[in-house]
Amino acid sequence: MAGVEEVAVVVAHQERATLRVGDVFLKVDGDQTRTDVEVEAMSRAPIPTPEVLWRRPPVLALASLPGTALGRLGQPSTASPAAWTAAGAVVRTLHDAALPPWPGGSLDEKAASLESECTWLLANDVLPTDLVTRNREVAEAALRPWTPVFMHGDLQVAHVFVDDDRITGVLDWSEAGQGDAMYDLASLTLGHPEHLDDVIAGYGADVDRDVLRAWWSLRSLTAIRWLVEHGFDPAAPGCEIDVLRAQL
Repeated sequence: MAGVEEVAVVVAHQERATLRVGDVFLKVDGDQTRTDVEVEAMSRAPIPTPEVLWRRPPVLALASLPGTALGRLGQPSTASPAAWTAAGAVVRTLHDAALPPWPGGSLDEKAASLESECTWLLANDVLPTDLVTRNREVAEAALRPWTPVFMHGDLQVAHVFVDDDRITGVLDWSEAGQGDAMYDLASLTLGHPEHLDDVIAGYGADVDRDVLRAWWSLRSLTAIRWLVEHGFDPAAPGCEIDVLRAQL
């Protein structure tokens, strides 16, 4: 058909899908509460975000961002140390901003999730007992009271775009809310510990490395079942299960 752009599937699973048509990203989500959060969070965030082109539920249309992703989980990042430092500085700007009016996940919810997911991993022989047990011990350090910040909530490295060492935008805000600063930093550096010092250099002081590493364990332990059930492979090289092994 003449004049029709090629449609590329960026990501798709049972809950949502993202398609790219030319320079436009179309996010289709059956839960409009997530989309409500995403649009509101981007309007409040004091850092670059994609432009909202239009919204016709269940579709949200966003303009593409210049540059490329800072990295991908399971792959070496080609971004410079300066780009990672710039990412840390952008995260600090977000965390210093006024809190959004809606809450994020509570401490009790995080603890309950860790309990249920570790039980599932062991009951289904997904991982060796010692790997789950040791990482659960590490993860416990994250389960402490925190001073809430404006948290992105899913700040995986693929959601941060960079061009010439400048952060051009941050994607996927549907998990944003009030939360722990260390969780965002852990999400950004998950699977890329070699860039932790660069990120901290940009972020500044107030980084508890033990808590950050605890979130690496907790995020990985609690993500595996969802990934498996939605067609992803947490056992791929450099991904969640390798992160857990590295924690030992």
